[in-house]
Amino acid sequence: MNLHVTDLVPLPVLLPLLGAALALAFRRSPRLQRGVSIAALAAVVAVAGVLVWQTDVSGPQVLWLGAWQEPLGISLVADRLSALMLLVSAIVTLLVLVFAIGQGQADSDDENESETPLTIFHPTYLVLSAGVSNAFLAGDLFNLFVGFEILLFSSYVLITLGGSAARIHAGTTYVVVSLLSSALFLVGIAAVYAATGTVNMAQLSIRIGDLAPGVALVLQLCLLTAFAIKAAVFPMSAWLPDSYPTAPAPVTAVFAGLLTKVGVYAIIRLQTLLFPESPLQGLLMWAALLTMVIGILGAVSQSGLKRILSFTLVSHIGYMIFGIALATPEGTAGAIFYVAHHITIQTALFLITGLVERLGGTTSLDRLGGLAVASPVLATLFFVSAMNLSGIPPLSGFLAKIGLLHAGIAVGTPLAWLLVVGGIVTSLLTLYALAKVWSQAFWRTLADAPRGAETVAGLQDGTLDVEPATDPATAVAVDTSPRALPRTMLGATAAMTAVGLLITLVAGPLFAYTQRAATDLMDRDPYVTSVLPPEVRR
Repeated sequence: MNLHVTDLVPLPVLLPLLGAALALAFRRSPRLQRGVSIAALAAVVAVAGVLVWQTDVSGPQVLWLGAWQEPLGISLVADRLSALMLLVSAIVTLLVLVFAIGQGQADSDDENESETPLTIFHPTYLVLSAGVSNAFLAGDLFNLFVGFEILLFSSYVLITLGGSAARIHAGTTYVVVSLLSSALFLVGIAAVYAATGTVNMAQLSIRIGDLAPGVALVLQLCLLTAFAIKAAVFPMSAWLPDSYPTAPAPVTAVFAGLLTKVGVYAIIRLQTLLFPESPLQGLLMWAALLTMVIGILGAVSQSGLKRILSFTLVSHIGYMIFGIALATPEGTAGAIFYVAHHITIQTALFLITGLVERLGGTTSLDRLGGLAVASPVLATLFFVSAMNLSGIPPLSGFLAKIGLLHAGIAVGTPLAWLLVVGGIVTSLLTLYALAKVWSQAFWRTLADAPRGAETVAGLQDGTLDVEPATDPATAVAVDTSPRALPRTMLGATAAMTAVGLLITLVAGPLFAYTQRAATDLMDRDPYVTSVLPPEVRR
């Protein structure tokens, strides 16, 4: 049984790649493209579910690729952490794909092709999924680098779909920042190999302890900086709010849900497996605090829904770094739980934003109103997801924050207490920012919305360009009569919101799972002994 499950380990990478090849071959048949894409990602969900069960029962599952003698070959490793990340990411990519398919069909029916996913969308999207899975399963630093690069070139194609000037500009910013972090990561890999003679993470966990403290610190700083850029940790987060909002709604949703979390995942591996006795714990705590507070202050100051959510995304990365920086099993467990929670909720909110833009023609709060009347279902979905992100009890956002705050209180240092206070303040300001969205876009009537002839062309939140209104009565373009949004798009968004609620329902077993995952990460032995044969554990 173990042998068969081990053979499943590469499938989350191989199935999307095979699906991408088939989707490209079927480029003249949109129906076949859709079928292949959905089948490939549904299969990944099933495989990831099996891996979650098997890693929890039997420990890490390892597959060595190629005929090289261990540990020279490429290893794919599924442990509790990577299996959980695979499952959550596969569910998200599947539901976002369904949303994108619904959007493409609706745009075609409306004779509006500007947002319709192009022929290249499906193969590129599947390659993106393969890159995410490869990053989660990578057992060595170079294979992790390959996963990041797959993400880079596929995400650049997706972020520039449609070829508008705003998207090309945002895509260029994204690529420049990503290339900078990738170059730094590659330098770090070369330095690690020069210092230790290996890039296998299990073997590195043994050999790095033999390095001089100064050398180890330089290696850690190099890798940590590269991962922090990808995770949008302050002060390396300024690129994100200007890059994500201009992309099509499904692309923005999957980017917001997954791409920064791959960077957070890499930081978890770095801090637990390679540098468990980190001298940078205090630095990480300050980075977590500043990321939370400055990110949410940015959100509060915005007037566009996309940019508000982009800044909350940055802010809540700080919660994850908070748990990692505590360097305790409880803090690490809280960080893992928060990652799983945040992937689902942030994705749901960006899908909802896509529907808001479709219904109202804009995401500028100054030009929206009456959405609760226009679509009560959409209003309900936003309210539930917003309360979850804000941490209102008894939702999973509240439980995730409580876990992190309890871990910080248990550490008890002044800096840990400062993080606890910062986390509470950030949660309250998140509630304020999202309550502002609810009040202005959903709850107020059009009669209360601003009137006038101000132009909103060139807004940085990625909204549609709107010329100055000659008639003040036409300044807000939302039809207040109840309207039916495309069923496929609305269904996918509702399903994504339901996944967030499901995490609330299974919070007890899930938190116990993340605690077991954190214990393994802090111990390191289960990972090392599963990957390395006895003769090379030195």
